[in-house]
Amino acid sequence: MIRIRKTRTTVGVAAAVSAALLLGACSSSGSSDAAADTKSPATMAPAPATTAPASQTVVGVAASNPEFSTLVGAVKAAGLADTLSGAGPFTVFAPTNDAFAKLPAGTVASLLKPDNKDKLAGILTYHVVAGKVMAADVKPGAVKTVNGASFTIATEGNDVVITDGQGNKSKVVKTDVPASNGVIHVIDTVLLPPSSGN
Repeated sequence: MIRIRKTRTTVGVAAAVSAALLLGACSSSGSSDAAADTKSPATMAPAPATTAPASQTVVGVAASNPEFSTLVGAVKAAGLADTLSGAGPFTVFAPTNDAFAKLPAGTVASLLKPDNKDKLAGILTYHVVAGKVMAADVKPGAVKTVNGASFTIATEGNDVVITDGQGNKSKVVKTDVPASNGVIHVIDTVLLPPSSGN
């Protein structure tokens, strides 16, 4: 089970999370060679040690942790489970159940209705970046998502913060959770694209 806790490594690594995302978003190949050329040593920190990629896809990893049950239910309702179980690779910013609970009352139930499938898919794809982007490869800046819209990553004090298309802020609370088809970074607030209307 993934334990969500903030450590010094998470803060340093998260400062790194923004670069990889920016680079992964700008490169359709998701190559790590480009990341190596543009890293700034002053803001980089070593990523936590990880073993070989997990045997489960990003959907499988999320499904195996009860803290992501709302996210997994939303992915299935949006018809994205097969896509996110594909070859990828994908970088997923995964909101916890507590993150979904921060949304206004009734929002999640409304989004899960079949009539709102496209809207839900738009929100969920706003949490996905093409390519496998590890925390150590990231710099602050704008990150283009699979949704087509961008969010911004920056450091604020000891936190790495994502600002979404509506000005809401989410902290990165855990990085580099491995999956067979990408990587997951855990966030504490659901990201909303500019046109989601929530």
